[in-house]
Amino acid sequence: MKRLLLLAIPLLLLFSSCRKDVGVAPPIDEAEWMYQERAVVVFSDPSCDYFVVQASNGYSLLKSWDGYLPFEGSVLYGDFSSWGVKRFYNRSEQYLINADVREYWLSYFDATDEMDYQCSR
Repeated sequence: MKRLLLLAIPLLLLFSSCRKDVGVAPPIDEAEWMYQERAVVVFSDPSCDYFVVQASNGYSLLKSWDGYLPFEGSVLYGDFSSWGVKRFYNRSEQYLINADVREYWLSYFDATDEMDYQCSR
């Protein structure tokens, strides 16, 4: 019985001291994002990594880099008027996404046509 207690007490201490942090993201400072360009997602397809947003200067085609596709109607903040991989704030769903701006300042027809082309490859 003493051996069982001598073994149980250290194991109890060992397992009670272990804990797992559940990847809680730090809060997002909205003031940092509100001065950037605002866009609304107008077309998003779950079978394709591309989505189209309507920004102040026209439509932009973006490709998701981290697997998160925003829903149609979501409001995004970031720089939609230049090429490259950037971070955007999805205010509708309260998270940050990484996306590659492939085309910008397009008409709606050109943006959806380019998305169809990219998704069919």
